[in-house]
Amino acid sequence: MSTQRLLLCLSLWAACVGAKPTEKKERVHHEPQLSDKVHDDAQSFDYDHDAFLGADEAKTFDQLTPEESKERLGVIVDKIDTDKDGLVTEGELRAWLKRAQKKSVAEGVERQWQEFDLNQDGFISWDEYRNVTYGTYLDDPDPDDGFNYKQMMVRDERRFKKADRDGDLTATKEEFTAFLHPEEYDYMKDIVVQETMEDIDKNGDGFIDLEEYIGDMYSHDGDTDEPEWVKTEREQFVEFRDKNRDGKMDKEETKDWILPSDYDHAEAEARHLVYESDQNKDGKLTKEEIVEKYDLFVGSQATDFGEALVRHDEF
Repeated sequence: MSTQRLLLCLSLWAACVGAKPTEKKERVHHEPQLSDKVHDDAQSFDYDHDAFLGADEAKTFDQLTPEESKERLGVIVDKIDTDKDGLVTEGELRAWLKRAQKKSVAEGVERQWQEFDLNQDGFISWDEYRNVTYGTYLDDPDPDDGFNYKQMMVRDERRFKKADRDGDLTATKEEFTAFLHPEEYDYMKDIVVQETMEDIDKNGDGFIDLEEYIGDMYSHDGDTDEPEWVKTEREQFVEFRDKNRDGKMDKEETKDWILPSDYDHAEAEARHLVYESDQNKDGKLTKEEIVEKYDLFVGSQATDFGEALVRHDEF
């Protein structure tokens, strides 16, 4: 996917992601995902590799032999062990994962930055972003792909101006990061809520009622029986989402729903890595325990070619 097309999708990420009739659409924004891979260790450790190293660095390990991977992993372990006591705690591992998470976001922004800073002045103006992203699409007033690009551009401009804190219609790298990842910046969270409500509030009354809430996640498509997860979501709406019990969600209730503050991906992954690698169950990891489970943490040529589970059993 080209950067241009990717950013078009990002600009209406909630509206453009259509769920199949029996699949749940995810609206909740936790903190940035540690990886866009599925976290299923029964299939692969790709999620763990991305989380531990960052997606770009994880790819470099896939080119190494197992011996080279273990050697480089040992060097990383020394960096994670900040108090130099020879043990890696969940807290140290969480801090490392947070750094990898931020690095991954920064690398993604840097790749896109090169596409849009046309005059190489170290800033991205709204005109630069608009011309690169929408120039060719706006020439066609009636595109056959179903998207209203003029409406998308208006929405992007509103978000760009919100990210542009000094109001000069020119984004610094930090402001451009806020534009691409608004859920990560306190001053941008209102725009995330506004965009979400615009997507779901079909009758335009400024609220999300139960049927709009369910309709955004699930299409009956002729089926009379709803899946169990839809019934659960109905209960969630009544019992937890609609806090004041007036039958609809206002802006604050929507914000509590889509921008929860109670989940930490890095903390969850740190617990997972310790649980899977802590052979003596003391709650901490030695370098030896980590290196022995290198296929979980970093991978190599062997794990990249689908041999992770075989090697896991051998260990």
